[in-house]
Amino acid sequence: MNTSVSSVSGAAQDGLRGFVADWSSDKEAFKISWGKAMMWIFLLSDTFVFSCFLTGYMTVRISTTAPWPNPSHVFALNIGGTEMPLILIAIMTFVLISSSGLMAMAVNFAYQRQRVRTAVLMFATAALGACFVGMQAFEWTKLIVEEGVRPWGNPMGAPQFGSVFFMITGFHGLHVSIGVIYLLVVAWKVLQGQYEKSGNYQIVEIAGLYWHFVDLVWVFIFALFYLW
Repeated sequence: MNTSVSSVSGAAQDGLRGFVADWSSDKEAFKISWGKAMMWIFLLSDTFVFSCFLTGYMTVRISTTAPWPNPSHVFALNIGGTEMPLILIAIMTFVLISSSGLMAMAVNFAYQRQRVRTAVLMFATAALGACFVGMQAFEWTKLIVEEGVRPWGNPMGAPQFGSVFFMITGFHGLHVSIGVIYLLVVAWKVLQGQYEKSGNYQIVEIAGLYWHFVDLVWVFIFALFYLW
């Protein structure tokens, strides 16, 4: 009996060691690497979170009896005495979509093992991401200081406006900020040639998956929050 229990315990330990070894060596599962599989799982879970946030926003927007602020007026900038509706948001969207194109080029050069071009494009992608976060900080400052919008109140209409705006855009901005740091770290390692020895540049593609996801989420936020 003791021998049987010991053999089962030993088999379980061997299985656990094998699982850890497979994970650490980045072996393939379902014909893709563990790294890419885990990123897809993370992005799927994050999709559910953003979906809940946007669904909650739409529910609040439809059910509130107070007038909802007009996005064209709230997010307008006064340039030369002329009110330009959504001009900042349009620039932010252009910057983020452009960064996605640069990231796609970086992935292409990575698989060609052109590490300098890959690193430069990733640095450029991170720079555009940082610009996006900077413009978002300016947008928040304008709403808080000039318009008096707060998470618990809004002088322009429905009080829920501030809470859903800061929650959704803040959560997305956090993702962009983390992505910028992630890209900078990977780009630096690429530039230093740390992936040159193994010839495995898949980490660049994995970073690209995250960045494209962040860009895609912004498209939905832009359509549902700023254009509705």
